Amino acid sequence: MKIIRISHLGIACEGLDKPAAMLERLFGMQSGHTEEVAEQKVKTSFYPVGETTLEYLESTDAEGPVGKFLEKKGPGIHHLAFEVDDVDAAVQELLAKGVRMIDKTPRKGAHGNRIAFIHPSETQGVLIEICQPSH
Repeated sequence: MKIIRISHLGIACEGLDKPAAMLERLFGMQSGHTEEVAEQKVKTSFYPVGETTLEYLESTDAEGPVGKFLEKKGPGIHHLAFEVDDVDAAVQELLAKGVRMIDKTPRKGAHGNRIAFIHPSETQGVLIEICQPSH
């Protein structure tokens, strides 16, 4: 598996308006892209920072993964995402190593990316996403 870069840092929030106002006020930043990802039960807003982005995640369903995260931990860092050259091969490589995966096959994420999550029990409590752009 080849890691290309840190793709984004996912931050769970209770609404996209507050972080938008905060980022504008503090850093003059504006969202480069906002979308709803129904499969993940979230609305996302991306803020470019160099070669990576901050992804703010608003839950659209309290029973979804971000909704449960917010209920348990409150707003804050949700996940770290690594862009890989081949997400299918990366998942198979991790499974072959006996790594506990949340996703045994990649699924659709924001921007049409293909994504898979490594279980935080494997990564010192950090939820790590591996992703491959759709282009």
